[in-house]
Amino acid sequence: MSRRHSAEKREINPDPKFGDLVVTKFMNAVMYDGKKSVAERIVYGAFDVMGEKTRQDAIGIFHQALENVAPHVEVRSRRVGGATYQVPVDVRPERRQALAIRWLITAARNRNETTMVDRLSGELMDAANNRGSAVKKREDTHRMAEANRAFSHYRW
Repeated sequence: MSRRHSAEKREINPDPKFGDLVVTKFMNAVMYDGKKSVAERIVYGAFDVMGEKTRQDAIGIFHQALENVAPHVEVRSRRVGGATYQVPVDVRPERRQALAIRWLITAARNRNETTMVDRLSGELMDAANNRGSAVKKREDTHRMAEANRAFSHYRW
């Protein structure tokens, strides 16, 4: 890690349809090889499918899904006197959001619907209802932090 100065945060613009920064971050995470229009089509298509199926606001479902997947605590490895301990630490808000986005997209890509639009909409609806593999990932992370709570005095 550089000692000179910390990297400055890049300014990102809100998405054109909903004017939401989180949707833009999500879209950028879905994107492969700089193909933003393809990622845009996938995300907006998934929102349309969610809106049709649930008859609710797709952005509300999306934010609920992100909130349900975001972890509150995680374990970090800490080396103390030759032994490595898994120390539970609280997760910063930016990292919570980044992990939730990453886990949702990974879980959606591992589903077995035919198109990415269907996979993403299915995973987002599952996450909004507190089920699905992204929520399971968050539960596993919390369980591991709870199991290693005895090492929390090694927190730094």
